[in-house]
Amino acid sequence: MKLTAALGPASYDVIIKPGTLARVHRLANLRRRVMVVSDDGVPAKYVKALLQQCDEGHSCILPQGEGGKSIESWQAILARMLDAGFDRHDLVVAVGGGVPGDVAGFAAASYMRGIDWLQVPTTTMAQIDASVGGKTAVNLGGTKNVAGAFHQPRLVVADSNTLKTLPPRHMANGLAEALKTALIGDADLFELMEQKDIAQNLERILYLALRYKIGVVERDATEQGERRLLNFGHTIGHGIEAAGGPQGLLHGECVALGMLPMIESKTLLRRTRAVMRKLGLPLKYTADPDTVLHYMQRDKKREGDRYTIVRVKTLGEGALETVTFDELRLLVKGNGG
Repeated sequence: MKLTAALGPASYDVIIKPGTLARVHRLANLRRRVMVVSDDGVPAKYVKALLQQCDEGHSCILPQGEGGKSIESWQAILARMLDAGFDRHDLVVAVGGGVPGDVAGFAAASYMRGIDWLQVPTTTMAQIDASVGGKTAVNLGGTKNVAGAFHQPRLVVADSNTLKTLPPRHMANGLAEALKTALIGDADLFELMEQKDIAQNLERILYLALRYKIGVVERDATEQGERRLLNFGHTIGHGIEAAGGPQGLLHGECVALGMLPMIESKTLLRRTRAVMRKLGLPLKYTADPDTVLHYMQRDKKREGDRYTIVRVKTLGEGALETVTFDELRLLVKGNGG
């Protein structure tokens, strides 16, 4: 399967196909200096497979998890490229989940004011969501994604074979983003996840979720309007994630929990909980609601005392809404752990 993000000079293809990890050199120019960025939780064979396809390959392996999504990691990539003599014609390749993608993309956006980069996502989270759209960032001071840039990749290569090595919890973590997409923009995708076997329909789920996101990005590449819908579940979800610390819930699990208070229909809420149960996602969190609220105050979508949130009244129709922090507090207190 192939999708194209039509963004003028920044357009790129998204290839969804088993076995493509071994054929990246046929899809992109690797005959230059290439910095492969991954983390120590990604199977080493994936990084090795990429390096074997490069004329001059280098690697930078980050710590696994949100701790690796730091200014220090970003600096380490830049220093490696500088030491190896990278210039504006060279390339960065992110291999793994959302963390290597975010940090590698930010390094590519920053190095010599921007060089090419590719995404080779190997998790459901990255293949369904993080690899597309050009959002790159690192965390700072306990706040997610506060330093970053929009920098579109030149190509996304999603080898669905890599998902076979994922533990069930990490598979479900990424599928939470597909559920998010279904709720805000694709009723057919929701019903597919609700009624059909997930494993047997995984590539179809990937395709539909990416097709919707790419359409939104094409219309609003830098998140000035419609693209804010993709933040559904993230305002409260980021607060839950930060409050839980490094040993807490995974990102997708937090996003799923953050969606629940934003669904207005009791019937749809019940159906959503049933899909979350089917996926193996948690339905409650144990973090202190006041701590969640504390971290939500750092949300970058905040303007003064007002926040832009995403609500869902009808399946497949997300809507932006501006609320005060006190109104958000009621949502969190009413639906917390």
